[in-house]
Amino acid sequence: MSDDIWQRDEVESPCIKVCIVHPAERICTGCLRTIDEIGAWSRMSNEARTALLEELPSRAARLKVRRGGRKARLG
Repeated sequence: MSDDIWQRDEVESPCIKVCIVHPAERICTGCLRTIDEIGAWSRMSNEARTALLEELPSRAARLKVRRGGRKARLG
């Protein structure tokens, strides 16, 4: 009997359980994936998952631009 803990050999989901889709960008504000990417995750290969994970950080800037609020009113 082995003391090793069994682990799945797959790339884990980037989900952080903050599932809110940005209305304009159409990406989840938690994990930065599109709805289609979230739905396809379980069918993606490890290579496809890794490629997507490498792309996600570049999407964060798309959510940081604010057009409203106090700062926009004061110009």
